[in-house]
Amino acid sequence: MPALWKWFSSSSIHRQDRQTMPTVSRRAMLQSLAGQALIVDAVRGQPSSTAAPRPLSSDAITHDWPSFLGPSHNAVSTETHLTRELPPPLVWELEKGTGYTSPAIAGDDLMFFHRVGDQEVLENLHPETGECKWQFRYATAYRDRYGYNNGPRSSPVIDGTRTFVVGAEGRLHCLEVASGKVVWSRNLRAEYDARQDFFGIASTPLVHGDHLIVNVGAPGGPCVVAFDTTTGAEAWRTGEWGPSYASPVPAVLHGRPRIIVFAGGESTPPNGGVLSLRPDDGTIDFAFPFRSRTYESVNASCPVVFDDKVFVSASYRAGGTLLRVLPDFTYEVLWTTQEFALHFNTAIHQDGYLYGYDGRNQGDASLACVDASDGRVVWREAPQWTETFSQGGRERQAILSTARGSLLAVDGQFLALGELGHLLWLDLTPDGYQQVSRAWLAAAQESWTLPVLSRGLLYVMQNTRDILTGATPRLRCYDLRA
Repeated sequence: MPALWKWFSSSSIHRQDRQTMPTVSRRAMLQSLAGQALIVDAVRGQPSSTAAPRPLSSDAITHDWPSFLGPSHNAVSTETHLTRELPPPLVWELEKGTGYTSPAIAGDDLMFFHRVGDQEVLENLHPETGECKWQFRYATAYRDRYGYNNGPRSSPVIDGTRTFVVGAEGRLHCLEVASGKVVWSRNLRAEYDARQDFFGIASTPLVHGDHLIVNVGAPGGPCVVAFDTTTGAEAWRTGEWGPSYASPVPAVLHGRPRIIVFAGGESTPPNGGVLSLRPDDGTIDFAFPFRSRTYESVNASCPVVFDDKVFVSASYRAGGTLLRVLPDFTYEVLWTTQEFALHFNTAIHQDGYLYGYDGRNQGDASLACVDASDGRVVWREAPQWTETFSQGGRERQAILSTARGSLLAVDGQFLALGELGHLLWLDLTPDGYQQVSRAWLAAAQESWTLPVLSRGLLYVMQNTRDILTGATPRLRCYDLRA
């Protein structure tokens, strides 16, 4: 266990508290959270502002966050001059509907996609105030087959003067960033016979040049479709594998641009794997089959591209594998492991090592470091601690953890969002794991949405009701500026 846990469990203060405080098991805490993690249909109000953010340092490096996984499509941020003190000051918060999407940010525009009642809603907010510039709404009848919430899963994308969004039922829209006016739209389910898939359409599109790359996943093909970003006309289609919960990522391999797609959703029999595509016409360089044999399984972790290599991973007894793309754009398998199987979070490559949360369920999740040269697990930890909190007028304690968390690599360290709403600064190296600071932002389950960092501000989605405060789901903006 981490040193912090060893200190906490052995301290005299903790021993005294245990005599007077009821201790709640992690299972009981999760059951309590599950029982009160209510899905709500939010009525949109004005953002609640707490304080203006601090001024940016004159030499701070900052960037936009125009798409899922950030400007480099790898969950790595180059921002600097960020505070390690947690909890960070709250700048503003806004009640939200249902959904699991991350916001997209470019300049003074923040695209926020969620479901309110029976409508999917895209809003353009000011990143520093949360003030709404416009809303775009359309009807939806999506119902999740497994009891999760019915909101959108695919995150917005901003590209210059246009923004793109795909709803849970496959309604694809291109809108003007400035006005919210619809430029063009496509109905992927109707036009391509795209399935609902297990949990709705969830892959975030990728803008590459003049093309919007979408993992449509129609039965028997096409797997991937490129649309003209200006007109919405189909530019090309390719592949036969089904849909995916992983998003396409761009790559430059041997000096040439490529699109890497990790396909694999609902299909009989299960199929899917890695596609390397030419972005100009969709020509497939290679198709590497990689998919669980279990019918109810998905490929949901985005591909990680570094040097001439592609790493992919999936739960459901699939594991992880590293490919080397050869100069002729064939491939070789460097290694495969069952010890690093990511469910829906994406691994991060840093200095020859992969970091990420292995495990399909809350109880078996752990944070791991893998040597990218051979697939060896260098270390594995289940970050956990004793949390003291008030519930029902009584002080309680529970052993909690990040469970199936998500990671951002930031300024030489890592930001982690735990599944129960904890935010942590972590120091992750091949030598081990160290917790720098931690705060419980919201006692809410399903904190699966990857946080967004732009201009020193961190945006975190609370997807269910807070069990301790009763706060409904909301989007929060925190000030990380140092």
